[in-house]
Amino acid sequence: MAATSAAAVDAMDPGFARASGENFPVALRLLPTSRRQYLMAVYGFARTTDDIGDRAPPEQRSRLLDELEDDLRRLYDGQSAAGAGPKTQVVRALGPAVTDCGIPMQPFADLIQANRQDQVVGRYQSFEDLLGYCRLSANPVGRIVLHVFGCFSERRAELSDSVCTALQLAEHWQDVAEDFRADRIYLPAQDMKEFGCTEEDLSLGTAPPQLRELIAFEADRATAMLDAGAPLIGTLRGAARVAVAGYVAGGRAALAAIAAAGHDVLRGTPVPRKQRQVGELLLAYVRGR
Repeated sequence: MAATSAAAVDAMDPGFARASGENFPVALRLLPTSRRQYLMAVYGFARTTDDIGDRAPPEQRSRLLDELEDDLRRLYDGQSAAGAGPKTQVVRALGPAVTDCGIPMQPFADLIQANRQDQVVGRYQSFEDLLGYCRLSANPVGRIVLHVFGCFSERRAELSDSVCTALQLAEHWQDVAEDFRADRIYLPAQDMKEFGCTEEDLSLGTAPPQLRELIAFEADRATAMLDAGAPLIGTLRGAARVAVAGYVAGGRAALAAIAAAGHDVLRGTPVPRKQRQVGELLLAYVRGR
């Protein structure tokens, strides 16, 4: 990777500053320093990958994603010769987490692949098609988190996948207007047709009744998936339990915000209140689901 390309990648999310913002669960600030630092590095990689796919000049995105994956391979190759290791700060920062927690490369590669898909796919015909995208864009993060806390198992990974897909869906439903402006529609075309929605509806300043009904339907789907995966919390202890309860709480608060907005996601992005997030966190942690 040329030095200029490395700089372009790191410029996407310098210093991981946004990790302390709205996308980083409140619960993670309560974690032990080492685990929090590992998760911050993971967040920085995921954030940078998304920013390349969304914010880099369109003609450079595919190349930068390819070069990011090449740099990731350098990290996993473990080359120690001068100049042979990762070139980018965001990949170098993953080193301690990868080494100490035994995180495999595939989940990181899947996040890159999801952003490649974003460059060529802007519409999803069916809900199953959308779930396939979530398997690349969301589920890898949960699997990485399980590795960070040393509690990965196939059963936990299955529950985590359900939670992470639900979180991704909730984010999509919050961001319908923003995604539409970027020429992306994650609402499945089959569902839009069934509810009588058109792409023109998504350009309006407020959601018409048929779109609100569709968002309510999709939000119920996300809620069911979140509830199906939430028993993962009860299998965990200590910091891992806090972290996963925080993710589940964030999803529930986001879905509650969508409902509180009357499922009108065009007037503005429904944002959950911090008080609601904290309340959901405590409830999820105590109940274990």
